[in-house]
Amino acid sequence: MNDSLSLPNGDWPELLPGWVWLCGAGPGDPGLLTLHAINALRQADVVIYDALVQEAILEWAPQAKHIYAGKRGGKPSAIQRDISLRLVDLAREGKRVLRLKGGDPFVFGRGGEEAQTLVQHNVPIRIIPGISAGIGGLAYAGIPVTHRDVNQSVTFVTGHDQSGETPSSLNWPAIAQGSQVLVIYMGMKHAEQITSELIKAGRGVEEPCAVVCSATTGDQKVLETTLGRMAADIAASGYEPPAILCVGRSVLMRQVLDWQGMMGGQAPRNLDPLGRGRPAEAS
Repeated sequence: MNDSLSLPNGDWPELLPGWVWLCGAGPGDPGLLTLHAINALRQADVVIYDALVQEAILEWAPQAKHIYAGKRGGKPSAIQRDISLRLVDLAREGKRVLRLKGGDPFVFGRGGEEAQTLVQHNVPIRIIPGISAGIGGLAYAGIPVTHRDVNQSVTFVTGHDQSGETPSSLNWPAIAQGSQVLVIYMGMKHAEQITSELIKAGRGVEEPCAVVCSATTGDQKVLETTLGRMAADIAASGYEPPAILCVGRSVLMRQVLDWQGMMGGQAPRNLDPLGRGRPAEAS
């Protein structure tokens, strides 16, 4: 077991036999785990983990059996109902079960469905939130989802539903007109349809956009583009999911807040990306 980080003395919760903890592992970087997540990893008998959970995170639980239950769009995946019932079976065997999910289990992560199944089968649960990619992943790209000079609202949207298609229930005109910044999960495959709907609803073709792939990992890539060019630029880039799409002027802040680029010696491209005629940090 990795002993380089010891939890401080305190009243840390105990993962008891027959319990299932649904835990967010964050967007990728193991350093974004919460202390509750570390505590859970060190106690679990079984860890059932998703596709986006990094191998380095599983190393915190060498004593546990690791069971892969990843679901990736367009690839053979476990059936969600089977995953949920597997959690029930393991708990009934008296195992200490940790369900480890990328990001936050309750943000487009099917955590609510799994928790509901467990409760229906009288399995006790605990929820451990995690950093969602739509916030943490964009932060690693130097894009704040809120900035007082840019937006007072942000909307999180999923790019596909259970069928793998863009959700038919989404009211794109309301979404386009109702929020200054849009953060779209799992939307890369349907970028052409999504951007078309947003433009049709009145968003400008030159509106700044970003595509952040494999956010917070060593494979992170960031594509800066505009709403009108996003689909074509994604196709030309060769970038692949997982990805977060961001639509809105907050993307411009990357020109001064690309902190990973600064670590590599790159200077900010623009200290006044919003065009206010003053440094962006001035009040």
